[in-house]
Amino acid sequence: MNGGRGFASASLARHLLRGAVGFGALVGSVALLPVLGPVGLLLAPVGLLALRGCPTCWAIGLVQTVSMGRLRRSCGEDGCELTVAEPVRPRRGAG
Repeated sequence: MNGGRGFASASLARHLLRGAVGFGALVGSVALLPVLGPVGLLLAPVGLLALRGCPTCWAIGLVQTVSMGRLRRSCGEDGCELTVAEPVRPRRGAG
């Protein structure tokens, strides 16, 4: 998967664009059935490809993309714990 990022995208804008293309193609494939007949269903694989397999996977990726860098999971002997990550402060330039 994406270098350990699960279903997350590199940016929120990219993820939302993938969702618009994916859901648009899926809706279009059904909406165009009366006009194009079964040929309209050729848009369905495009939609599934953009959504990386399923709408649920896309939704999980949206949550992961939004929370990326904000949450930290740490696991120990007693189980795993989810905590808020420390904010990354930009370095100040030396000149």
